[in-house]
Amino acid sequence: MTIIELMQLERSVQLEWGKKIAKSDWDAGGYLARLVMEDEVEKAFGSPSRILMLTDGDSLVCYCTLVPFDEIPDDTKKPWIGFVYTFPEYRGHRYAGVLIEEAKRITKNEGYGKVFVSSDEIGLYEKYGFHSIGRAQSIHEYETGIFECSI
Repeated sequence: MTIIELMQLERSVQLEWGKKIAKSDWDAGGYLARLVMEDEVEKAFGSPSRILMLTDGDSLVCYCTLVPFDEIPDDTKKPWIGFVYTFPEYRGHRYAGVLIEEAKRITKNEGYGKVFVSSDEIGLYEKYGFHSIGRAQSIHEYETGIFECSI
């Protein structure tokens, strides 16, 4: 298994991995794939925006983003881990945790003391040191949970 940072790859390679992201059975994955294909990831989430992928050869195991801005309009909180997804055939092995830990490592190396997640998943992010700090209105006009992890 290898961790790849999608935005550091040549554009043609980004497009190939973007097609694999598009195969996820999740609407948000399709949205992220469209942003990759249209070269609009940083326009949507700010700079630097990262898409971390765990790969097994040419297969995409899981992915997530590490971005300055996510769906919660709060400039006091950043960066954000988002779009955490594991393909069905790889679930149950905590592969997403490998990427979450990598995102936390990057965040710490960039001098941040905390990283955030917006999600209504209960029990997932707590496994990796996050705790709930409340709920907030998203830019999509629904309320969602906010998790924080001190690094």
